Amino acid sequence: MDLHRTSILNQMDYNRESKSTEERLDSGLDSLKEEEYQAVAAEIRRLQVDCDPPQHKQAPGVSEELQEWKTQITEDGDTLLHLAIIHEAKDYIKTMIDASRNTDFLNTQNDLRQTSLHLAVITNQADVCQHLLVSGCDPTLVDNRGDTPLHIACRHGKLLCFSVITQYCQKEHLQTVMAACNYHGQNCLHLASVHGFLSLVENMVELGADINAKEQHNGRSALHLAVDQQNLSLVKLLLKKGADPNLLSSGGHTPYHLTYGYGSFDIREELYALTDPDLRELPDSESDDSEEEDDESDEEQVGYDDIHWNGH
Repeated sequence: MDLHRTSILNQMDYNRESKSTEERLDSGLDSLKEEEYQAVAAEIRRLQVDCDPPQHKQAPGVSEELQEWKTQITEDGDTLLHLAIIHEAKDYIKTMIDASRNTDFLNTQNDLRQTSLHLAVITNQADVCQHLLVSGCDPTLVDNRGDTPLHIACRHGKLLCFSVITQYCQKEHLQTVMAACNYHGQNCLHLASVHGFLSLVENMVELGADINAKEQHNGRSALHLAVDQQNLSLVKLLLKKGADPNLLSSGGHTPYHLTYGYGSFDIREELYALTDPDLRELPDSESDDSEEEDDESDEEQVGYDDIHWNGH
């Protein structure tokens, strides 16, 4: 069979240097020019002819040729499966996943270290996430920001993808990805807390996530982050689920200390009675009165300059 994939892919004019992770987070729909997309779509359609049905055995020496589509990589490191997911070509996605027969292809990472599962979450295709996980795609692999697919789901509030990953993940994989910190020092619970996704926070805690886990940069917990975001509902939820109100950040600050820089008296009142009396006063501060006299000084005192990286 005469295949012309290489010549088709060589016609695509990708600009690797102009690509960034953030650009790929828009589902990648603008990653190809129209004529380039049509070339890719035409190439994917060949799969209907080139992919042999699983029930038929191939003659010796033919398998490699028929499966050549697996080896085609764009200048951005994308496989045809990556491109099919980006453009939400459902039929071709299913065909390629079913025909891959091994996890190496499914776990291929592009130049941004994104697997097919990363892209399925980014494009919010929960059904594709399920198909990939059932077929053996590894949910613990990280992209160039240190994010697993679950990190991305938690950052962007993709509840369906979150549900599919947590349901179809192997138990040991699930605990690994929930505990893992990305290159910004945040785990999935931190990301969901920062962005105020209460349902994701509640689900992760029920699934066994450590509610008191600290960020690697400055030792803040999810409760610290909830106060920082002035999210009263999240503060109440975390306290109800067992968050420690006396947990100290790397700089020695409790969640209650962070209320000094904000005007939300509801959050301060919520934390006051639960905070150890010995931990209510700001570290190295003389009194609450002095803080009220010099707001700017206070903000500097509770500022997050207590960087903690890899235990140092």
